[in-house]
Order: sequence, then structure tokens, then C-alpha cells
Amino acid sequence: MEALGIDIGGSGIKGATVDTSAGELTRERLRIPTPQPSTPAEVAAVVRQIIEHFSWTGPMGVTFPGVVLDGVIRTAANVDRSWIGVKGEELFGAGVALLNDADAAGVAEVAFGAGRGRSGVVLMLTFGTGIGSALFADGRLVPNTEFGHVEIRGKEAEHRASDHVREKHELSWEKWAEHVQEYLLHMRDLLWPSLIVIGGGVSKKADKFLPLIDLGDTPIVPAVLRNEAGIIGAAMAAVSRTKP
Repeated sequence: MEALGIDIGGSGIKGATVDTSAGELTRERLRIPTPQPSTPAEVAAVVRQIIEHFSWTGPMGVTFPGVVLDGVIRTAANVDRSWIGVKGEELFGAGVALLNDADAAGVAEVAFGAGRGRSGVVLMLTFGTGIGSALFADGRLVPNTEFGHVEIRGKEAEHRASDHVREKHELSWEKWAEHVQEYLLHMRDLLWPSLIVIGGGVSKKADKFLPLIDLGDTPIVPAVLRNEAGIIGAAMAAVSRTKP
């Protein structure tokens, strides 16, 4: 089944139609910079622009960079705080599937990417404006984990190791990899996953930093679907919601 997936991020809002049986985009994605301030009304206007671009009237899923419980947004760490308490269906329309952005990316990656067929605990971490996380136990999602906010040296991990921090402080790949490794070792020692998948926009540059990271026997790999994972996962959630 085809569905429209829209991925709301701190720096960009991306959308495309998706063949959810194959985990592939069916049309070239559209990316629009996230408006500043990133209020619900301003972001909703961009979402409508993407819907109109694809002339879409079918199932639709939308991701959000925060906790989503029963279609209601509960946190907004990297966008305007006026999002807290917003109901997805009231903002984006009846029937929309709203879920956490990292959860969406993880669902896609476990179904079609690096986590496919992996048993045990799989941890996906998305490095971008912040650090998103998705946790799976034998392929089943534990929703709304917020591992980007664990404390490392007195700071939230995403304030030390996100891709935004790398760019803002002009860190070399070597220096940034040190921050990432410290964080990943901490997560390994908390969860002991059988696999760690690195996603987000920085995953397309994995060759610049992953070879510098050593987690011992814990394998760490870049996301296969890269920055399309959130779009694909959102579309998958839309189809799951419409199934009887």
C-alpha cells in the first residue's frame, strides 16, 4: 500500500509517498526548512504544503521530535514549546498517524534496513539537531524512549554529541567521535544491545566517524535507509492505522 510520510525535524520537514510493502519512496522527497519559530501553526502550514505538492488524499503519517502518547505531543525539546499538549488529529487532520520521529526511523530500519531479522535488543540512535532513540526487543518497539537526554558529564547527551553540536562548535570528526563514543559506551553499559544503528542526516557520512569508535563486541552500523527512514516509518504507521 502507498502512503504519505512526513518527517518533522528541528532543521527540516521532509515528505514523500512510500511503497510500504517495499520500504521505498515512490516519488522524490520534498524538503522544506523548518520555520522559525517552529510553532504548531507554522509547521502545520509546511505540512499542508507538502500534502498539496503530492496532491495527496490517502493515508498519512507524521513524525514529531518529542514524546507522543495517544496522538498527543508531550515534550518539545528542539522545537517551540507551544507544541506540548497539541493533538495530532486536530492539527493535521482526522486519521493522521502521529509518532515520535526516532521511533518512526527505527521501525523502518528494523523492517527494511540494518535491523532487519535481528533478535535481541536493537538500539537505533538518530544524530541531528538532537539525539533521538528507538529501542526494540526481538523486533518489538518500546515507544518514546528519550535516551538523548541521559546525562553525560553533567550535560544532556544531545548537548555534547548531537550533529548540531559538531557543527556549532566546528568539531573535527575525530573530536566529535570521542564525544559519541563516550555516549555510546554509556548506552551499551545500560542496555547491552545486540546491535546499535546510527541514523539521522549524519549517517550518510558514517565513514568519517564510525571507524573511530570502538564498542568492543557490540556491533555498530550506519542506518541503511539513512535520512529517508523517518518518512518510511511514518508511512508505515499510517498504513498500520488504516488496517482493519
